[in-house]
Amino acid sequence: MPTNGSGLSGWECTMPTKQLRFVVHEHKATRLHYDFRLEIGGVLKSWAIPKGPSLNPSDKRLAVQVPDHELDYIDFEGIIPEGTYGAGPVVIWDSGEFTSVDTANPEETLSSGKLSFVLHGSKLKGGFTLAQMKGLPKGTGKEWLLMKKKDDFALPYYAIRSELTPARIAQLKQQVPPCDLE
Repeated sequence: MPTNGSGLSGWECTMPTKQLRFVVHEHKATRLHYDFRLEIGGVLKSWAIPKGPSLNPSDKRLAVQVPDHELDYIDFEGIIPEGTYGAGPVVIWDSGEFTSVDTANPEETLSSGKLSFVLHGSKLKGGFTLAQMKGLPKGTGKEWLLMKKKDDFALPYYAIRSELTPARIAQLKQQVPPCDLE
């Protein structure tokens, strides 16, 4: 299938009136995970991804929806103090803009249980879909899958690399994030 010049085969992107942002925080709280956040509806819609996002279309990553975060949180890096929700180091693993696919209203599309979008980050590029896992026997309704689309940015042998190195952690300051999540 021919590409549309963007590296995305057969994808039609609907440009919102303003660019929407995304961020992936690498976060070592109780366990290491990656917080995937999309700017939708004036907040950061958020999912915790235990294994992190992947550029391999064969990987279907569990993404557990967590409470929305304020937009101020998009630039947060630091060490969240013990005794505070999410205690532990947090760094920006990737960030950039995203474009929703086939919709001018990603909030409405997301509420239907599926959202396709194109990421324009430094690490994550190309088409992705978030799909809610419905009908799980012990599901909470917060279980989603993050899946990479097959496009020119797909990497079949992708392995995530941590940014939370000892040197990077040593540069972080202890601080409470700009939003109260409890």
